[in-house]
Amino acid sequence: MATLITRRTILTGVAAAGVLTAAGMSPAQASRRRPPHLPGTPVQLTIMGTTDLHGTVFNWNYFTNAEYDDSAKNDIGLAKVATLVEAVRTQRGRDHTLMIDAGDTIQGTPLAYYFARIAPITDGNVHPMAAAMNHIGYDAAALGNHEFNYGIPLLRTFADQLDFPLLGANALDARTGRPAFAPYVIKTVRVRGERPIRVGILGLTNPGIAIWDKANVEGRMTFPGLVEQAKIWVPRMHAAGVDVVIVAAHSGATTSSSYGDALPFPENASTLVAQQVPGIDAILVGHAHQEIPERRVVNEATGREVVLTEPLRWGMRLSLIDLSLVKAGNRWVVQSVGSSVLNSNTVAEDAQVTKLLSADHDKVVSYVNSVIGSCTTAMSCATARYEDTAALDFVNLVQGEAVRARIAGTPAAALPMLSIAAPFYKDAKIPAGQVSVRDVAGLYIYDNTLLGITFTGAQVKAYLEKSAEYFKQVTGSGPFTPDQLTNAVTVVAPAGTPDYNYDVMGGLDAPLAYDIDVAAAPGSRIVNLSYAGVPIDLGAEFVVAINNYRQSGGGGFPGVTTAPVVHNAQQEVRQLIIDWVTSHQVIDPPAFASMDWKLVSNGATVLISG
Repeated sequence: MATLITRRTILTGVAAAGVLTAAGMSPAQASRRRPPHLPGTPVQLTIMGTTDLHGTVFNWNYFTNAEYDDSAKNDIGLAKVATLVEAVRTQRGRDHTLMIDAGDTIQGTPLAYYFARIAPITDGNVHPMAAAMNHIGYDAAALGNHEFNYGIPLLRTFADQLDFPLLGANALDARTGRPAFAPYVIKTVRVRGERPIRVGILGLTNPGIAIWDKANVEGRMTFPGLVEQAKIWVPRMHAAGVDVVIVAAHSGATTSSSYGDALPFPENASTLVAQQVPGIDAILVGHAHQEIPERRVVNEATGREVVLTEPLRWGMRLSLIDLSLVKAGNRWVVQSVGSSVLNSNTVAEDAQVTKLLSADHDKVVSYVNSVIGSCTTAMSCATARYEDTAALDFVNLVQGEAVRARIAGTPAAALPMLSIAAPFYKDAKIPAGQVSVRDVAGLYIYDNTLLGITFTGAQVKAYLEKSAEYFKQVTGSGPFTPDQLTNAVTVVAPAGTPDYNYDVMGGLDAPLAYDIDVAAAPGSRIVNLSYAGVPIDLGAEFVVAINNYRQSGGGGFPGVTTAPVVHNAQQEVRQLIIDWVTSHQVIDPPAFASMDWKLVSNGATVLISG
C-alpha cells in the first residue's frame, strides 16, 4: 500500500506546477522505490489540521514576557506543531499525509500586530506565520474571520506570501458574486500501479465577517452561509473527480450565533454542514476554540457518518483525520474515517522553525518591552469581572477622550460622554513605576477599533441589562467564589457568557453609577442607575464610546447596530491606549478611578472570596 502525495495541485480545475517531495525526489522517482499497490488492500491517508493559530509561532506570552503556561499545561505555537507534524509524517509516511488549517491565522498576538501595523508585510516584510506555515508545508487553509481585521490589501499580501491557497467558498466578490478566493483545492495522491487518489479540500469561512469587519468588507465582499455554499461546491468537486472531500470550516460545531438574528446565516454551522450537505467525509472545525477529538454526525440525505474534529486553538493540538480507501472498479471509495488530536505539550519546539523566526520574535520582544511611561499606583484586571477596577476605568477614560476629541465642533460634542470596556484578559496589570508597551497592550488584547454612537438613557439601561446576564442568579449575599457567581466560559456557547461579553460602562464628564442585583432574574437587574448623582433621564441622549466588534452586533447587545454613529476613524483601541501613555507619560489612577458600580443581592453588597 504505497502512495505518494505530490506537491502538484489542481485549483478549482486549473493545474498548478509540480515540485519536488520533501525528500528531494520527484513523485515518479519516489513511486519507483515502493512496491506496487496490492489490489484489494486499503490505502491509508492522514489529514493533519490546525485552527485558530492567532499569530502564535513560539510558546511565548508577550504580555507576561515569559513562556506560555496555563493551569492545564497547554503549550502553544507553530514551532511545537511543526515537531508533531514531522513525527506524524515519519510514522505514517510523508506520502500518506496532507496538512490543512481552518483559519484565524494573522491576528491575536503582538507578533501578528507588529507585522500588520509596526513593520507591515505590505511594506515588503514576510509575515512570520507565512514563513512558518510554508516551512511546515501546509497544503491549504481556510479563511478565518480575523484574517480581515487588518483590511483586504494586507490579507491579499499574506495570501501572496503563502506556498498554498487560502480557501473561502463563501467569501464572494460583492460586484460579481463569484468567489473572491479559491473555493477548493484538489490534491493528487499517487498510488503505484493504480489510478491516483484525488483529495478535495473545501474552505468555508464565517458569515459574521460581514458584521465584525463591516468597515473593511462592506461593498467589496459578501459572506453567505456555509451550508448554502457547500451545497454548490461539494457537487462540483465530485463532478471534478474527487474521491475524498475534506472541509476546513471556520465555524463552530455547536450551532449558535453571537450576533443573534442580525444575519440569516448561523455563526457556528459545521454540524449543519455535515447534516445537510451530502458527499463530505470529514470537517476540520475552527472558530469556537474547542477541543473535539472526534464527533460523528449523520448526514440526513445519505445516512453516512461525517467526522468532525477541532484542535482547540493557538497550536495547542494537532487534529488527525485518518481515512482508509479501497478500490471499487475504477474509483477509490472511502471505507472508514476516524479522527483524534495530539497535544503540543508532549514535544519540543522545532529547531528549524526556531532558527527561521527567532529574529522576528526578538524584534517583537524588544518592541513590547520598550518603556513608554510610568504609573503612580498599580492597576490589575484580576477582579474586573466582578468589581469596579481602575484598569477598566482607564480604558474607558482613553476611549472617551479619543471620541470627545474627534467629535469636537459637531452637534454631538454637546452630549455627555460614556464609554464601554470589557475585562478581556484577567492577568493584565499595570505596575507601579515604569510601564512598557506590553503592560499597556495586556489591557486590550484584541485589535478592535473605536467608534462613537448615540444612546438614550433607556438604551443605556437595556445595554447594561444585557451585560448583567453574565452573572448567575443567586440567593443571599455570599461570600461567593467568582465561579459561583459568573456564567463565564471561554467560548460563546449556550452554557455561559465569555468574559469579553461582560461590559462595564462609565462616564467621562460625570459618574455613571449603578448596582447589579444578582438575586433578580436577568432583564431586571440594573438598579439605582444614575448619571451625575441623579436618576438617569431615560430620554436623555449620550455619546457612547464603543468598539467595532460590539457596535457591529458582536455579543448581541441591544440597540448598537442601529444607533447613530458620530465617530468612526478606524483607530485601534490598543494603539490609542499606548499613544495616551506615550503622550501623558504618567498614569495616575486616583485622578480618574472611582467605584461606580457594584454587585448586590436584594440591596445587600455581595461578598466575593477567592
